[in-house]
Amino acid sequence: MRKFSISAVLTGVLLGLPGVAGAAYPMYPAYQQMPQNGQMMYLPSANSRVVSGNTYNMPYNSVVAAQPTRVTGALPRVGSSQTNAGRQYYQPADYDRLADSGLYVGLSVGYSASVIGSISSDYTGEEDAYTVPGAFQAADFKSDTVIPFQVSVGAAINNDIRVDFSYLRYSNLSYPRTVQTSDGAGDYVTAQVDGGAITSNATMLNIYYNIDSFTGYLAGGSLRPYIGAGVGVSLNTIADYVVYDNTFYSVMEPGAAGAGQLTGISDIYAYHNGGTTEQIAFMLEGGLSTEMEGGIKLDFFVRYANLGKVKTSGSIVLSQIEWLGDGAGGEYEAPYDSVFHYTNWYESGRLGMVDMGVRLRLQF
Repeated sequence: MRKFSISAVLTGVLLGLPGVAGAAYPMYPAYQQMPQNGQMMYLPSANSRVVSGNTYNMPYNSVVAAQPTRVTGALPRVGSSQTNAGRQYYQPADYDRLADSGLYVGLSVGYSASVIGSISSDYTGEEDAYTVPGAFQAADFKSDTVIPFQVSVGAAINNDIRVDFSYLRYSNLSYPRTVQTSDGAGDYVTAQVDGGAITSNATMLNIYYNIDSFTGYLAGGSLRPYIGAGVGVSLNTIADYVVYDNTFYSVMEPGAAGAGQLTGISDIYAYHNGGTTEQIAFMLEGGLSTEMEGGIKLDFFVRYANLGKVKTSGSIVLSQIEWLGDGAGGEYEAPYDSVFHYTNWYESGRLGMVDMGVRLRLQF
């Protein structure tokens, strides 16, 4: 009886081991178990090989990739000043913050740090031209505080290029207050000038290119450098002005002059009629862009603008005092007005500006 019990226990343990082992150790995936006639049998899987009628189960050697750990937060900046020639690469958040996109309206004001150009008489080779005072020696334009004003409407073509159409106005310029006019003997005398205000109104098509791909962002990513160029048409206007020469010009010695004969002229007033000239204009600009709240960008720029020529209408009305001999070795002032009209006698000069300013751009 005891032997039967021990045998029964051993038989139960032996029969139960496969189930326990199967529960504790899952079936190796290279094998498949199929019941057949009440018994378990192993069938070869895709990883088994059959050699000379025998089946060999190959080890199942698959690797399951682990799920990557999710990393939150901004990615670190990459790039090296040693390996990338000083370039820096910024996160998309930095890049997009200063990106140009969509339509915009711009308004800029500035200060003209330099007025380039001068005006001179085009009629210096004309006969008796010295009797018509003007700028026989080139004279620089006079400028007070010149505040260039610009309005622009444009759009970004892509993240690097934007194009706009602008209106640019300059004022507070004028013909010089004094000029050196010819005395007819190879020298010059000083003449006084009154009037001659100058304004320039230019419309241009401009293109701007962001160069941060070459320079990198500046100031820790808050400034984006750019360059620009534009071409268009300027209307340059000069108002009427008068040039006064108080020199006495002797024509003949009074003792050699007969009665009523011209001996000299003095107090010459030359009334120059102003004019408006349409000229080809262009500009070159460089600057830095940054952003404020509400999609507003600021461009800090330096600009050179070539506005073409300033030119008068060519009409000059001359008034002078004539002196006549009295026939007795003396002379006297003529009792009549001496007035002459000259046409196609121009005064002209090129006008250029170097400006520093700031442009406010509102993007849509």
